[in-house]
This record gives sequence, C-alpha cells and structure tokens, in this order.
Amino acid sequence: MEKRIGTISIVIYDKSQASTVNNILSEYADFILARQGLPLLDKGLHIITLVIESSSDKINALTGKLGRLEDVEVKAILAKGIYN
Repeated sequence: MEKRIGTISIVIYDKSQASTVNNILSEYADFILARQGLPLLDKGLHIITLVIESSSDKINALTGKLGRLEDVEVKAILAKGIYN
C-alpha cells in the first residue's frame, strides 16, 4: 500500500465540537504518528496539529469527516513522495 506522510491542522471555533473531533481522531489513531493540541482560550480557539502516515484515501476520509463539522476548519499538507 502506498503511504503518504504529512500534517493535518485542525482549528476548532466551538469547544462543543472538541469531543466529536476527538472521536473521529480515535477512529484513525492507527496512522496518527504525533498529535499536539493548543487551547487558545482567550481567543476562543482550539488548534490541533497531527503528523500522519497513511494512504491518500484514508487521509482524505479523515479530513473529509472533520471538514464537514460545523465550526471546524481542516487543512492537510502531504509530502510529495510516496512511502511503502
């Protein structure tokens, strides 16, 4: 299976979405290599960054699920190379 390595940045504007985001991330835990969360309480933002390694299809499925959530913004950046 061809794998890609990259990062996903998640910005949560409504704290009530955090548990939904965490549940979705748990479904994809097998290909999350690292995770960092930063609550910016004074700004009302919560930022999560992920380092991921998986197929493009799985990465797209994850970002698609997250991107459909209200008050959640998601961006992915993938390395150009493909890794097995």
